[in-house]
Amino acid sequence: MSAIDEIRDARLKKLELLKEKDINPYPALAKRELSLREARDTFEKLEKDGKVKWISGRIMSLRGQGAIIFITLYDGTGQFQGLLKKDVLGDEKFNFWNDVVDIGDFVELEGKFFATKRGEKTLEASDWRMLSKTLRPLPEKWHGLQDVEERFRKRYLDILMNPEIKDIFEKKAKFWDATREFLKKEGFLEVETPTLELTTGGAEARPFKTHHNDFDIDVYMRISVGELWQKRLLAAGFPRVFEIGRVYRNEGSSPEHAQEFTNMEFYAAYMDYRSGMEFTERMIKEVAQETFGTLQFKIHDLDIDLSGAWKRIPYVDTIKSKIGINVLTATEEEMKDKLDELGVKYDGENRERLTDTLWKYCRRQIAGPVWLIDVPKLVSPLSKAKPENPLLTERVQLLLAGAECTNGFSELNDPIDQAERFEAQKKLIEAGDEEAMMPDDEFVEMLEHGMPSAFGFSYGERLFAMLAGKPIREIQMFPLMKPQRE
Repeated sequence: MSAIDEIRDARLKKLELLKEKDINPYPALAKRELSLREARDTFEKLEKDGKVKWISGRIMSLRGQGAIIFITLYDGTGQFQGLLKKDVLGDEKFNFWNDVVDIGDFVELEGKFFATKRGEKTLEASDWRMLSKTLRPLPEKWHGLQDVEERFRKRYLDILMNPEIKDIFEKKAKFWDATREFLKKEGFLEVETPTLELTTGGAEARPFKTHHNDFDIDVYMRISVGELWQKRLLAAGFPRVFEIGRVYRNEGSSPEHAQEFTNMEFYAAYMDYRSGMEFTERMIKEVAQETFGTLQFKIHDLDIDLSGAWKRIPYVDTIKSKIGINVLTATEEEMKDKLDELGVKYDGENRERLTDTLWKYCRRQIAGPVWLIDVPKLVSPLSKAKPENPLLTERVQLLLAGAECTNGFSELNDPIDQAERFEAQKKLIEAGDEEAMMPDDEFVEMLEHGMPSAFGFSYGERLFAMLAGKPIREIQMFPLMKPQRE
């Protein structure tokens, strides 16, 4: 029998002791009158009033000294010390506590507030109740969960035992709150768009596929936050819309990639990529400041300062300056030779994939913050082409520590051009490219009815993870895990 099994058996016996006394080990109703944060914040008043109050929480530590027991309670809002004394509780209640209570249990104490000689804010218990009897122990206090896989599987324990992890998720909530507040302040309407689609649009990624039983059709889980739907709303007469929601991509995992994550996308009529860069630079700075209280970050051992004006670098010229190849004029064989020379593996041998792979090699060398501009049309099937060079587009991406953290562009609203680009993507799909964008004839029909000029932009968990200095799985509460093997 393992140590955990022995502990569990001992706690099951304590559970039976509670039931023998006709005590419900898991009552629905708690008598709590104030949170532990409220107890700390209003302690002086509570102590002065001398009134009896109920507080509740999980026992995080338990220190016995004969007829005196000190405990630390935690309820998610804060910690508070409880004191149980045999001469106050009486022999029966005090001894029964010792018989059935363990660290990790949820309990509530009734009593008066006072400060110990060391000044510790404390409640002296005159009564207690069991709220939830635990059958398994908490991780050891000072080390917590050490195995990464176990941490992700038992995230509830990881968060409970590691205040830094809890702080990350509180900051993440603030990040999305600040994003939502900024956009609403700027006149954007928050919308909801489908997560199940007949064709996936708005990005180049391999989708998850499922079956709709009632319609007897295959559908896909969305790979963008409703890009083609939000553009329909622009055509409907909504000038500014945004959505914050989940996105699903059936691709590999890495510190910067996950199969399920939260993204934000907005679409603003009568804004182009130039004014969009200025708008989103202001937005990101404000959101970062609101979330982290600073614009100075350490990302992958690089000092990143968001406070100044962000430099703008062109896609084609940047690749040429770093590896000596012009992706607009080079042949596919020349591209493959260059990748082989650099020792870079590549999936797919079409021009679009080769161009993208060469860029990804180069971007790793750019610390940022910089705006990447003038991205080739070949890798931007939804972006408006530059009038002065139709091979390039009015697309912009923020680079931080070698990674693309945002995506935005002047939206393509020419239905003929869009139909031609969808046709090019269709040929890529037919040639076996699983990440090419699916054509959407109904979207083209919408464009024929007319959509205003617009700027679209997105960022998500990757940007937050970069600013927080964490891999993306660390900032997901419950990342997808493979089933445990027996």
